[in-house]
Amino acid sequence: MFENVFVQIGVIVGLAVVSGGIAQLLRQPLIVAFIAVGILLGPSVLGWVAHSSEIELFARLGIVLLLFVVGLKLDLHIIRTVGPVALASGLGQVIFTSVIGYLIALALGMSHVTAIYVAVALTFSSTIIIVKLLSDKREVDSLHGRIAVGFLIVQDIVVVLVMIGLTAFGQTTDEVNLGLEALLVLAKGAAMLLVVALLMRFVMNSLLHRIAHSSELLILFAIAWAVLGATAGDALGFNKEVGAFLAGISVASTPYREQVAARLVTLRDFLLLFFFIELGANLEITALGAQMPAAAVFSLFVLLGNPLIVMAIMGYMGYRKRTSFLAGLTVAQISEFSLILAALGFSLGHLDQDTVGLITLVGLITISASTYMIIYSHYLYECLSPYLSVFERKVAHRELEGSVGDDRNVDILLFGLGRYGAAVATNLRDRGCRLLAVDFDPEAVRHHIRDGFAVHYGDAEDPEFIASLPLERVNWVVSTIRDRAINRMLLQGLRQQCYQGKVALSVSGRHDALQFERDGVDLILVPYADAAREAADRLLLHTRPDSKATPGGAL
Repeated sequence: MFENVFVQIGVIVGLAVVSGGIAQLLRQPLIVAFIAVGILLGPSVLGWVAHSSEIELFARLGIVLLLFVVGLKLDLHIIRTVGPVALASGLGQVIFTSVIGYLIALALGMSHVTAIYVAVALTFSSTIIIVKLLSDKREVDSLHGRIAVGFLIVQDIVVVLVMIGLTAFGQTTDEVNLGLEALLVLAKGAAMLLVVALLMRFVMNSLLHRIAHSSELLILFAIAWAVLGATAGDALGFNKEVGAFLAGISVASTPYREQVAARLVTLRDFLLLFFFIELGANLEITALGAQMPAAAVFSLFVLLGNPLIVMAIMGYMGYRKRTSFLAGLTVAQISEFSLILAALGFSLGHLDQDTVGLITLVGLITISASTYMIIYSHYLYECLSPYLSVFERKVAHRELEGSVGDDRNVDILLFGLGRYGAAVATNLRDRGCRLLAVDFDPEAVRHHIRDGFAVHYGDAEDPEFIASLPLERVNWVVSTIRDRAINRMLLQGLRQQCYQGKVALSVSGRHDALQFERDGVDLILVPYADAAREAADRLLLHTRPDSKATPGGAL
């Protein structure tokens, strides 16, 4: 309809903004909105957007930047932090989901090649969506959040390896040369990795240090490096995505990774808009309707089967059912990589448009449903907790390993070892208080154990954990967490255990303070207001010696 490409892109971006606003109201990821816009504008509905080289170019650049940022954020430290569970749950979920998904696809009458693609597409979960949802809930640094991010990184590595294999073997149909082609792929892959390692060791740090004097030049270099890496990957017979991923890894070892990643995320998201628009525009509504029964079967498997697989693996490894459940929910959807994999299969001639539509439909269903599952994960756990004991050992030894300290003689039980909580804990210990601290960040737990604190790993929202604490010997329970919902759950858990001591809660503002005072909380802490009042008192003490300010230092 639009002969002017500029007008066409303007219409696409404008409708994407409107649909994105609706998605936000429904608490849905923007991916769902963008694909819906593509379907609306495509030939199946309005016919306003047809295939164009400009939109295809933007889409390819978006995928290149996506893989570059994934490589840029590849933090192997996270995998080391959560130990074997990230590898075991990540690889275990990929293997089990692939095998079961393959059998389901064969049972639905698909060919072996199509079944393999569909099964592999079901295994990958969206790192972008999960990290965003966990960040909004402030759970990225929790144990289940770290485990989830760990096995999502494992999945990202696996999907790159899968794309390498599919691209290489998709270029030959001669069975005699298949082994030779495999050796050639391994040789070229090893050469690429060697070049990346040499760049990381001898070039990148010094080069970026010189470029970083200009932030604009640094970002321009990052974009150029991503495109050059993609070009090199394509020239060596892999694909552009693999080259971009390795280019990102080469920059990930430098001190500028966070700055580059933060600047590129917005551009990446803008360009990815065109990939999802193009994907939606190529879908046929009638074909989607015909794929609905198969999509329902696969979606049910992803929404229920994937979390059960992760829960079984984590339960076997000795984690609590709550940790396993919350981590397992993060794999209850397929990812943007699944859609990229489907597009790759279509370009190689392995898949037809109907199969691409099936995978896209499964993505729309699972991403939409799993978003609500993760948002309301704690409520779902409360409802399902009595039925989840089968996924937990009698002694959850993995989480007990993170707890150190004698809890027989405790005056104060303190929740939260963030900046404010750690300062409160240090001051209380220096004043001779017998303190037991609790935090759900494994790194904070290990750090304070090294500093000589008695610390337990645990979650203030977990009623089973609250029941395991020595509440009968505690005079005060103090929460330095300012989240109203968490404090309310903690207060409810204490009351369920008939706790008789006093409670102090931290709040963010006056409204929460008044509410908790009505609930009978003994002491309300307002960190910023308390510190500001203390600072004002000290200033008045120095400027007006006759003032009634109370001397003292801030916690």
